[in-house]
Amino acid sequence: MTELKLLALDTDDLDVISAHMQDAVFKVGDLHWSASEKAFSLAANRFDWAAAEGKRKGFERHRAALVLKRVEAVRSNGINRARKEDVMSLLAIRFTQKGEGPDGTVELVLSGNAAIELDVECIEVALADIGGAWETPTRPRHP
Repeated sequence: MTELKLLALDTDDLDVISAHMQDAVFKVGDLHWSASEKAFSLAANRFDWAAAEGKRKGFERHRAALVLKRVEAVRSNGINRARKEDVMSLLAIRFTQKGEGPDGTVELVLSGNAAIELDVECIEVALADIGGAWETPTRPRHP
C-alpha cells in the first residue's frame, strides 16, 4: 500500500482521519505542543484498517504523524506527562463546534477514559505516514 496522506478541513474530512487513526498507539513522549506555532502533533503507530479488510492474519501498522494547526489551547485528563514511556491508545477524534463560527474543540478520545482537548480556530488536521509498515499478529478488538 502507498503511504497515506490526508488533510481535514471540515468534520467529514476529520471523520476519515479518525477512522484511519482508530486504535493507533503512541507514547506520551511522542506528544508535542508549540504555543508559538499554534500546532499540536503526535507520532503514532496506526493500525491499517483498510489493509486488514477481510484478513484473519498478517495485519499491518504504520508510523504516522498527526498534526493539528491553529490550536489555541491544549488540555488533557488521564495522562501523566512526566511518564513519557506510557503507551496510550487513540480511539476516536471528534469535533465540537462553538457557536456559528468555524472554531471549536477537537477531542482525541483515548482508552482508559483519557482525553486530549484542543481549542482550535478551525479544523486543520493532517495525517501522513512517515515510515514503513510492519506486520503485527493481532487485530485490535472492541467489546
